[in-house]
Amino acid sequence: MKNLRVYLFVIVCFTLQSCSDSDDSYMPLTAEDGEQFSGGETTVFNTSEEAFGFFAPTLTFDQQSDFGVGNSFFRQSWVSAPSSTTARDGLGPFFNAHSCSSCHFKDGRGRPPLFDGEDRAGLLFRFTIGGQDANGIGFTDPIYGGQLQDHAILGQTAEGQFTISYQPITETLDDGTVVTLQKPIYTITNLGYGPLATVQMSPRIANQIIGLGLLEAISESTILGFADENDTNGDGISGRPNYVYDFASNSTKMGRFGWKANQPNIKQQVAGALSGDMGITSSLFPFESGPAGVDLTAIPNGGEPEITDINLDRMVVYSSTLAVPGRRNYTDQNVLRGKKSFETIGCTSCHIPKIQTGNTHPIEVLRNQTIRPYTDLLLHDMGAGLADNAIDFKATGSEWKTPALWGIGLIKTVNGHTNLLHDGRARNVEEAILWHGGEAQKAKDKYKKLSATEREDLLAFINSL
Repeated sequence: MKNLRVYLFVIVCFTLQSCSDSDDSYMPLTAEDGEQFSGGETTVFNTSEEAFGFFAPTLTFDQQSDFGVGNSFFRQSWVSAPSSTTARDGLGPFFNAHSCSSCHFKDGRGRPPLFDGEDRAGLLFRFTIGGQDANGIGFTDPIYGGQLQDHAILGQTAEGQFTISYQPITETLDDGTVVTLQKPIYTITNLGYGPLATVQMSPRIANQIIGLGLLEAISESTILGFADENDTNGDGISGRPNYVYDFASNSTKMGRFGWKANQPNIKQQVAGALSGDMGITSSLFPFESGPAGVDLTAIPNGGEPEITDINLDRMVVYSSTLAVPGRRNYTDQNVLRGKKSFETIGCTSCHIPKIQTGNTHPIEVLRNQTIRPYTDLLLHDMGAGLADNAIDFKATGSEWKTPALWGIGLIKTVNGHTNLLHDGRARNVEEAILWHGGEAQKAKDKYKKLSATEREDLLAFINSL
């Protein structure tokens, strides 16, 4: 009997020791309180193809009215002047799209064309030739300026076109899985006004525009708190802010918007897109753009400026208050395991999960919100594989702003594709991860070491955002 008691004691002790020595993989994980509220109190819960198109539910009646008018200017097509539709004429004379929604369809994300001749709305090209003026603005092509405009109004010749071909590149994961990436090769064709200079050509895809006002509401000191330009903690991550020219104040401001954080605020982002993408003048950008040698004053316009300040401000309200959809499946165990891996391999060093907005934004409902955007709004060196070699204010040719990940899992529902990165080359989240280099190389290498199940969990987490 004594020997039996000893035997049972040993078995129990061994079992308890085994449990205490084990990892937590069999312990149920729990979501954080409020984790589903990606946009704080402004979050909406909708998973339809209209998921990106709702206003923040806490807006005042007057703000909702401005949102509606701004929405109409965003979605409806502009026409060339002169026109009986005087509030919406002045398109071009050189442009990329007829409307904002041509590129940001349903307030979502564009993609590259699938074949030559398909509508190219959603992807455009910036040109720089090196060097900057006193305000840090890069010098551009002497004929075509800073952006290729591949459409023109009747009677004018478009500046040019482009084609894309792809070179396959393979990445082999540690378990032997081979993933084929596609490296885009761009060719500018059918130039209408002479040859290009020796330019750096930067492709830019239209991103979804949810939650922009919340990002604008983050205090500058909070963003600077994420920065570590000299990598003082030795983790290999050295994010830094961009500082850019603010046209309204004639001063330098921290950049927040655009793929290289080259716009200081939503108003300049909207006015810049109206000017560069559609040829619509505003009080911020009052001059028509077009290739050198074309007499732009001889072409009818839609007024000076072509969009009034009040309507521009309404577009800003619209762009500032598009609500962020809430999380899906955030309590599922595989999603929570993926969340843990996302942190463990180092993704949260740049994709900051949770941020508090400041208390000074002009739209009150955006103040003091706990949001989950998964960005730090800083520039990071992403390595040679993603480099466009174009300097953009303080951003180098291999630096890109960390994109917010909220809403990423609904892009397919809203826009019918899963293309990611600044030029849409990645066809899904995994390809986007495998394009990471530079400061993100360590995180990418750790992803490659995960088992197939761990990778599936991590991707399920990202697609729940």
